Amino acid sequence: MIERKEFMRDRDHTGREIVTFHETGKSYYVEYVEPRSMDKRGWGDIDPATKKVTGTYGAKYQGAIKAEESMIIEENGFNDIREGSGSPYSTINAMHEEWKRNNNW
Repeated sequence: MIERKEFMRDRDHTGREIVTFHETGKSYYVEYVEPRSMDKRGWGDIDPATKKVTGTYGAKYQGAIKAEESMIIEENGFNDIREGSGSPYSTINAMHEEWKRNNNW
């Protein structure tokens, strides 16, 4: 299993996060894969004189990764890999409830 520290490196750029349920101590690793629904192409600095966006940051701070950069793979010790749609927290909650049922929690 990949180390938490390694997974969370450059979190602001990658958007990776770990959701831990204190009740059970079980953790879920989350990656957002490009393209994300929020369009950031116009994100940058506002020129006060022209009111136009300048200095766009391109791929910086996208909060997502390219699919081929995923750390959530079987080779890194992940065995229940799921791709969610909509809210990742809804998917995680459903997975956790399923885990609790299967483990008599």
